[in-house]
Amino acid sequence: MTNQSPLHPRNPHRGRYDLFALGKTHKPLNGFIQRNPMGGKTINFANPSAVVALNTALLKHYYGLKAWHIPKGFLCPPIPGRADYIHHLADLLGEPNFNPTIRVLDIGTGANLIYPIIAQHSYGWKVVGTDINTQALNNAQTLIEENSLGASISLRHQADPRAILAGIINADDSFDAVLCNPPFHRSAEEANAGSERKTRQLSRHKRKKMPVGLNFGGSNAELWCEGGEVWFVSQMIRESERYATQVKWFSSLVAKQEDMPAIIRLLKKTANCQYQVIDMAQGNKVSRLVAWRFESMSQG
Repeated sequence: MTNQSPLHPRNPHRGRYDLFALGKTHKPLNGFIQRNPMGGKTINFANPSAVVALNTALLKHYYGLKAWHIPKGFLCPPIPGRADYIHHLADLLGEPNFNPTIRVLDIGTGANLIYPIIAQHSYGWKVVGTDINTQALNNAQTLIEENSLGASISLRHQADPRAILAGIINADDSFDAVLCNPPFHRSAEEANAGSERKTRQLSRHKRKKMPVGLNFGGSNAELWCEGGEVWFVSQMIRESERYATQVKWFSSLVAKQEDMPAIIRLLKKTANCQYQVIDMAQGNKVSRLVAWRFESMSQG
């Protein structure tokens, strides 16, 4: 079952960024606003400081944050696409309205805490974020405390880097959904090549070559794992069978279209498993949200 759409109708980032309003919300952004060749306002997306300032402004303006920051070298995610995942997940759950009884698990929440922030502000959900990186979790915990989000967002450390749900979901846990944005590169070399391509695209109008990997950043665990997203999502599917009675929907982003056949084959072979694929478009980029549940837990 496949649906194709632009940014979700409830996504507040469907139009162009209102840099004037964002600059009023977060004044440091004003130092990075410049004119594009058409005379409009923009920022240099190849400048990591500009991207962080934009994200901070977006999170303050749309999501009510008081403060947001990430350690150097960690992923600075593009927010519109992250928001789209949350809004599509709300539709999947049949919960398009504010509902603080919904509880979700965010696999690989990172230092940026983006998914829990958007989910909590947009729908009031309770979110448990997990990560293997203690530095990322420490920064995420600081963001929780600085923004008084402790009643809605909590964190758990995944001690086993080859496990995803195991060791995280306890016997007395129940979740309405699991969400995940897995590392999609298969090696450090592949991740570096991807960063080089992105940097060339963002700075193609400049004569001076930009340093690799600076704009959106990303630590090793955020960008790649052995086997890439095929291994990661496949492992998540295999582990999910153990928690079929504790989770209504499991889901993950899949960045590469060529990785989908292997993932769909495994879902088809998994007993009592129903799955759904939603295409999500942002500009020229298309990613996929794959979601699955087990028939014994089907709701509606």
